[in-house]
Amino acid sequence: MSNFDFLKEKPFYLDDARLDWVKGTLGGLSQADKIGQLFCLCSVRGTEDEVQEMMKIKPGGIMYRPFTAEQAVNLTNLWAKHAEIPMLIAANLEKGGNGIVAEGTSLGSPTQVAATDDAAFAAHLGEVCGSEGKAVGANWAFAPIIDIDYNFRNPITNTRTFGSDPDRVREFGKAYVENVQKYGVAASIKHFPGDGRDERDQHLVTSINDFSAEEWDETYGKIYKASIDAGALTVMIGHIMQPAWSKKLNPALTDEEIMPATLAPELMQGLLREKLGFNGLICTDATSMAGYTIPMPREKAVPYSIAAGADVFLFTKNTDEDYAFMTKGVEDGIITAERLDDAVARILGLKAALKLHEPQEPLTLEGAMKVLSDPTHKAWAKECADKAVTLVKEEKGVLPISPDKYKRVLFFPVESDEASFFGPTTSIKETFKPLLEKEGFTVDVFTPPQGMEGRTSKASDIVENYDLLIYAANMSTKSNQTTVRITWQQPMGCNTPQYIQQVPTIFISVENPYHLLDVPRVKTFINAYSSSDATLEAIIDKLMGRSEFRGVNPVDPFCGRWDTKL
Repeated sequence: MSNFDFLKEKPFYLDDARLDWVKGTLGGLSQADKIGQLFCLCSVRGTEDEVQEMMKIKPGGIMYRPFTAEQAVNLTNLWAKHAEIPMLIAANLEKGGNGIVAEGTSLGSPTQVAATDDAAFAAHLGEVCGSEGKAVGANWAFAPIIDIDYNFRNPITNTRTFGSDPDRVREFGKAYVENVQKYGVAASIKHFPGDGRDERDQHLVTSINDFSAEEWDETYGKIYKASIDAGALTVMIGHIMQPAWSKKLNPALTDEEIMPATLAPELMQGLLREKLGFNGLICTDATSMAGYTIPMPREKAVPYSIAAGADVFLFTKNTDEDYAFMTKGVEDGIITAERLDDAVARILGLKAALKLHEPQEPLTLEGAMKVLSDPTHKAWAKECADKAVTLVKEEKGVLPISPDKYKRVLFFPVESDEASFFGPTTSIKETFKPLLEKEGFTVDVFTPPQGMEGRTSKASDIVENYDLLIYAANMSTKSNQTTVRITWQQPMGCNTPQYIQQVPTIFISVENPYHLLDVPRVKTFINAYSSSDATLEAIIDKLMGRSEFRGVNPVDPFCGRWDTKL
């Protein structure tokens, strides 16, 4: 490859010294080494044995699943020891530093941040993710998510987005990009060409962005262009089809030939690079997802993603097999020598732009913890929670609550038995009930009655014995599901809100803003978008009247239905 001028341009902006490093490094790589650089693998054990095992293919990058700070620091130092070329180290830094280490700050889910209606919190989110991620070795944020949550039935976008208003998503995504990259952590705007239209999850099926080309331009297109113009270094491509643009760019395509963006050259090259002007690094989303594996045989798909325009291949199903598939793709000419060099040049260019090739001091746990315990970050998280909690609808006279007004509370925890795909969640029963009791309420947890029709508990048992019913739902998004809906208890949905006409009832959701679909006639409904300690404390303060509700609906919590507004 002779022309490296594109690395002098946005978003790389390489000077002569860094450009010389890219040229020299690329020129010294064997074909096998170049192929290894295409891969970004996933670390789950964080051990030296795992590092040595992965170094068999000499990958260009690694993603950390959340570790302890000590594990992450040690792992980063191990990669520095074993890798001849510095590693891209990535994490899902979507909510805060907790996306890479357990001790990291959870500033708030993107939807929680959006509910503040203040882009300063998106900037704070970028700062927290950038500084805390960098403290343990990260230099690549798989964030921000700039999908638009148009479809309330989508089980995976939900609170991972900045909501359903394209203007807000554009503004907040741009603020994150600008601030995370100040710390030498590359942003990866995702999931191009945009999730949130389909009700299906690309982890399980190849999904569709069904907008017309004109509608896409005015929404997703403007959002991506704003972050690209802000200097986003990388874009993550989703296993999502955009049929309108695919056919506009390649009219000869039949419906059967339409591919997800990760396998669609017209979307990566024609739409992203040419129309939107993106010159940075393109990374696929996880290629272990069914949305990637369904449309094309894997032996063909693995090299074709690179041939079609991706620079980094994220994860593997079987590393040895996928590396062999990629190698065969190069040998067979599916990936030309020029395309291989172009992809590796962008990978090295990103590393040079982040100055990873310069001497680095080993990380220390003490240094990392100083950043991870920054009181400013905790203060931002508390303020974000306070501004985000949203009173969606209110029955007159129910709020505020107090032990004098409602001494006897019956508590209904509503939560999934399974952990979130994006990390462990805390039981709402274990966290929220003690907070109510601390305020002086007498709290019983609802227990399903035994028996069926004619032999269950009396309605009067609840109506006469309790002053207030509080529901708290903690139903977080996770992969390998097709919907996020409440599963009520037997017999006959006995824990549904059946007494709202007789006993004051409050429903609080801390993870999913769309539960009114299942409890439409509840008259006092609160969305909080996160189950963090700061959020739960903010909810209590607002219930008690010590703080005003200031959140603005970032989505339509009424799900487009009339009965949810009753």
